[in-house]
Amino acid sequence: MTIKTIEAILPGVIYLSSSPDAPPFKNAGDKVAAGETVALVEVMKSFLPVEADAEGTFLGYSVESGSNVEPGEAVCRIESAQ
Repeated sequence: MTIKTIEAILPGVIYLSSSPDAPPFKNAGDKVAAGETVALVEVMKSFLPVEADAEGTFLGYSVESGSNVEPGEAVCRIESAQ
């Protein structure tokens, strides 16, 4: 098994759910599919998905919802067989 870090691709504000009252996209132990949205980055009033690049098991977020992120900053980690 390999631990993969999913990184922010743009600078902005990170959101870990689709709305303030919604549950997070993923919880530790959840299965993740390649291409699945695990967070959103808000850039100039546009919300862009942060997607998993491999399938596996979600391990947890590295950032807090509503915090600022920079490109290349770790958002979350997954355990993948790839």
